[in-house]
Amino acid sequence: MTKRLILTRHAKSSWDDPNIPDHDRPLNDRGKAAAADLGDWLASRGYIPQQVLCSDALRTRNTWSGIAPALPGNPILELKPALYNAGPDVMLAVLRHAREDTVMMIGHNPGIAEFANRLVASDPLHPEFHRYPTGATLVAEFAISSWAEAGFGMAAVLDFIVPRELAD
Repeated sequence: MTKRLILTRHAKSSWDDPNIPDHDRPLNDRGKAAAADLGDWLASRGYIPQQVLCSDALRTRNTWSGIAPALPGNPILELKPALYNAGPDVMLAVLRHAREDTVMMIGHNPGIAEFANRLVASDPLHPEFHRYPTGATLVAEFAISSWAEAGFGMAAVLDFIVPRELAD
């Protein structure tokens, strides 16, 4: 049996108001467009999450809100405060409690970049993978029967994309 993870860094956020706390920053217009493009890309490839584990920050929630309309079905959305600026160990702990076969996780750098790098057995041949820019999305599979078995170095890369590749 396999499990599939869609690992997305939030789309581009707004820095227009320096008085807004980091947790409450929304997406900017470019980020909103990128999130919609990511939703279209995921749907076109058949990468459809059944469960979404999302940081409770506004920009991650906005990213999901931009992606969701393009996807069929009604995935279970779970806001996870622990994912806000989480490191790889916390992200793995959250993932190990997932219940569905295809899970999307939406989080933040620098933790999500390190998490992605540590999860995969072999890096994708993509120049932006290690940097994991805003909106970067990894699709990976694990040869496991339960998320509780997930560990670092176990994921096989199926796909990796950054939004600027979709904007054309």
